[in-house]
Amino acid sequence: MFPELFKIPYFNFSVHSYGLMLVLGLLSAMELAKFLARRSGLNPDHFSTAAILALVTGLIGARIAYVIQFHDDPDFNTGSLVTNVWNMINLTSGGLVYYGGFLFAFATLVGWAIWKRIPLLRGMDIVAPCLMIGLALGRVGCFLNGCCWGEHCQTDASFAVSFPYYSPAYLDDYQRGLIRPDPRLFVRDPVRQTERLITPDELKKHPDLVEIASRERSLPVINTQLISTITAGWIALICYFIFTLYITPGRGFAVMMICEGITRTLIEGLRVEPIELTAGRFGLTLSQIIGIGVFSGGIVLWFLTYRLKDVPRIGDRPGYPADPHLPTISAGSLADAK
Repeated sequence: MFPELFKIPYFNFSVHSYGLMLVLGLLSAMELAKFLARRSGLNPDHFSTAAILALVTGLIGARIAYVIQFHDDPDFNTGSLVTNVWNMINLTSGGLVYYGGFLFAFATLVGWAIWKRIPLLRGMDIVAPCLMIGLALGRVGCFLNGCCWGEHCQTDASFAVSFPYYSPAYLDDYQRGLIRPDPRLFVRDPVRQTERLITPDELKKHPDLVEIASRERSLPVINTQLISTITAGWIALICYFIFTLYITPGRGFAVMMICEGITRTLIEGLRVEPIELTAGRFGLTLSQIIGIGVFSGGIVLWFLTYRLKDVPRIGDRPGYPADPHLPTISAGSLADAK
């Protein structure tokens, strides 16, 4: 776990692993999208802009979903309106819900495609592997940041990992009474008049405690972050393979939705998170419910694309050759098809 990779001298600026992986994910997805766009005879610059739009709107949607989901968190209810608003928009404090970003970014990109007259279904097929590449690298950032960890498991279990002192998993184990930190790592809180764990910043002032803290670990947990990275990578390869087959446009995106819905729902069951929403006696989390919805939407899209395969193309962009294998739809043709 390396939430902070390094600091830039003289500027007092820290480079965080999660932010770096987001940037690498954006650049990788952008280059792949441009490559696939050129193969389809589309303007690659449109997809460069789309990647930036997806990142910005994805972060906004993910944060909004987190605030809605955890609006009762004490950090959002300090009593000061200005402080509460800042805590809600402060991404450095953590707190993003993937599906909130996915849905918000998807709606934005659909609007962008219609505005720029990009073949909608083929554009979705281009975005599908790019989205999974971005997700795969983003989950590496989650692992380095120490968030999104899984359930407890045996030490010798596959994908087992223990996180260091003061990591989110370590603090969760401590708060649940599952581990007992070394007594020397406690300090007196003068405000609350209670004992608390010494923070990493405070540790720097006590070199004698650094070695003690380095021996502290969380209980072994399932490494759901890198499991997500592997599954997203495989989905990206599958979507790329489907793209090269020139099958009915839109089905690559449908396959991505089906595979992502299944894997996210299963992996979510291995993660340690509060139950945000229940579905009857099954006790599903909100992400699992949305995952099932994404899977169902993929099934519907798979059959809907076949119904729309003969819908005429909308105006081809001058300077970019039309591909007879790539029928497209617009918002108007969708209404006509119904």
